[in-house]
Amino acid sequence: MKSLIISIAALLLLASSGLAESLPKLVDVGADKCIPCIKMAPILEDLKKDFAGQLDVQFVDTWKNREEASLYHIRLIPTQIFYDADGKELFRHTGFFSREEILAKWQELGYPFKDTP
Repeated sequence: MKSLIISIAALLLLASSGLAESLPKLVDVGADKCIPCIKMAPILEDLKKDFAGQLDVQFVDTWKNREEASLYHIRLIPTQIFYDADGKELFRHTGFFSREEILAKWQELGYPFKDTP
């Protein structure tokens, strides 16, 4: 009998993929000690709050979760990865990305999010 081994990181990635919710997803891969990553943290929190139910926003700390971070095949941090609701990668950006730039990119990709009250 063959056995199937699935890593915890793969299960976490699958569980957090947003497929069950069918939401587009923004994953920021960085570290809590990286200066641009620190500057992006409040932006990500605001996006998560302001677009709840419309956008899944996640942060993966590459230094604390090396195995999960390796699944994203990044070279530099921070890296933001934009996914559609089906989990297809739409766009990737490396470096600091402002709220305005993130929302403009989503608009360009066909996702005009509305702030939740």
